[in-house]
Amino acid sequence: MARRSTSKDLNLKWLELFQICAQKGSLQAAAEESGLTISTVSYHIRSLEDHLGVELFNHARRPMILTPKGMAFLRNIDQALHSIRKAKAEASAGTISEASFLRIGTIEDFDSDITPELAVFLSAQMPVCDFMYHTDSSHSIIRMLRDRQLDLGVTTTPSETVRDLQDRPLLRDPFVLVLPLVNEKSLTEIVDGRTKLPFLRFSSNLMIAQQIESQLRRIGISPPQRFECSSHQTLMAMVSAGAGWTITTPLHFSRAKRFHSKLRMHRFPGKTFSRTLAIVTTPDCSRSLVDLVESKLRGLIHQHAIAPLTQSNPWLADSFALVS
Repeated sequence: MARRSTSKDLNLKWLELFQICAQKGSLQAAAEESGLTISTVSYHIRSLEDHLGVELFNHARRPMILTPKGMAFLRNIDQALHSIRKAKAEASAGTISEASFLRIGTIEDFDSDITPELAVFLSAQMPVCDFMYHTDSSHSIIRMLRDRQLDLGVTTTPSETVRDLQDRPLLRDPFVLVLPLVNEKSLTEIVDGRTKLPFLRFSSNLMIAQQIESQLRRIGISPPQRFECSSHQTLMAMVSAGAGWTITTPLHFSRAKRFHSKLRMHRFPGKTFSRTLAIVTTPDCSRSLVDLVESKLRGLIHQHAIAPLTQSNPWLADSFALVS
């Protein structure tokens, strides 16, 4: 190992790149996340090792493996880097109007009305801020938050604990049945598969599909399948055409306004279940910013989804609601 560097100062960039390399397991992945070249990342890691006088990685292994001293060093700097990032975020934000950069990820459920209005609102409140909006699945948004590629996300609350993130429950969204308007079969017969009307499913890689399938397994139901799709609008089009029935949520249903005249929404028979939507953030995201986003989102969700749907379907009022 090279002798200890005579430099007196420990470079913050070294520490940040060391943490990324330890998390990603490769110089290439660290370079992609940091926007640097592989050789630059390698130079910074070697500089850190020279400064400390120890090897932090076993450089002969792929993926990169931390040495015992590297693991101990990572444990000790993780909290310090978190504190530094949080301090930098709060200092750079100053007031909300002075914030300079924000990356937001939302699920497709909000694309038609809510996300556009949120974007207009935030751009007015934060006039010097550069925004990046990203629409994706809940799984992908959670992963991007963990990789620090997003600052704030609106997702379905994951079943596992988000240990390295913070979440604020936002909306309880119950699962409901949606049938073609012309169908008069009993709900129980349809769910049990005792009719010729097939079940139209969400794609199995989506979190909402996994929640639905888990519930169906719990109650011992396996309806016949004819169609699987990742697009809720396509599912609603198929149901409205009489091609089958589906399980979805009121929030999803609220986006399919063009098909409402040909659809019927029903309470899920038997034991009900729901999903919770939440605002999920990295630990260093400004609290005042999260407060602002949460306040606006709650108003938009009530205006565009809860109020109109509970007026036309009063039975939803006790289950489709903002989480206090």
